[in-house]
Amino acid sequence: MTPGGALGSTRPVVSFGEPERYDERVRPRGIGLWVRPRVAVAAACVVLGLGLIGGSVTGSWLMGEPGDTGARDTFAVAAGLWHSVPVDQLFPPTVEGQGAGPGGADRAWTRIVVAPDTGCKDAFDPLLREALAPVGCQRLLRATYTDATQSYVTTVGLLFTKADSAAMSTLARRFKGEDLGSRTDLMPRPYAAQGTLAAGFGPGQRASWTVSVLTDAPVVVYAVSGWADGRTVDDPQSAQEAMTSGAATASAQAGLGYEAQGLADRVERGLRKTVSSPTEKPS
Repeated sequence: MTPGGALGSTRPVVSFGEPERYDERVRPRGIGLWVRPRVAVAAACVVLGLGLIGGSVTGSWLMGEPGDTGARDTFAVAAGLWHSVPVDQLFPPTVEGQGAGPGGADRAWTRIVVAPDTGCKDAFDPLLREALAPVGCQRLLRATYTDATQSYVTTVGLLFTKADSAAMSTLARRFKGEDLGSRTDLMPRPYAAQGTLAAGFGPGQRASWTVSVLTDAPVVVYAVSGWADGRTVDDPQSAQEAMTSGAATASAQAGLGYEAQGLADRVERGLRKTVSSPTEKPS
């Protein structure tokens, strides 16, 4: 990813014994009448058991079982996605969000700009940078999108950390236990680009946000949304709070919590899908 959003110019684009059987006339049945069905049932159970075992391995990435071998493998694979996967696969040019809006309304987002992949220096406000420091910063990827009406802008980010699964789990517990994701002094910063709808999307325009610390990958997924007209927001509200029934802030009433949460969720799902086939070309 290069400044201004140019793509691909610097890198390639988880026995018991059976009782004797009797019929209604109390006559012993021939063994052949019930052995064959039992053999068939036993074979089906073996097949089902093998299927469940295989499913538990391939599903470990989705279920987040850090103690599983498959989970450890996918954790390692996910750590290198920032340099091995084309940008269009991590941040698609268009993202569909079926049911992602208020009341289950559909949403769609169009990518405006992709930031060059960088480190984390000056990418976060001081307190958020301090909160994320225990997991380190391997690479930071960001892109900014607009909705179908071009009324809102949302920056979504993928912070690839240097941490192992234990450190990611510790950070996730802290974010949840201390409710760090709802603190206005821990909002992520947006990514603006001159000459685009996001040109005026700065710290003062942040309206709603979400931060998700993954435990089955060394990645922190976040998103922050605001109005495309560059208006200043005096009462920003986390996506979780803004999506609560009865929320009355301007951000909540405009659905900006849904913008941030919906886009972050879709990018996170894409990341999880990509880890199983990191070299697959985007459709």
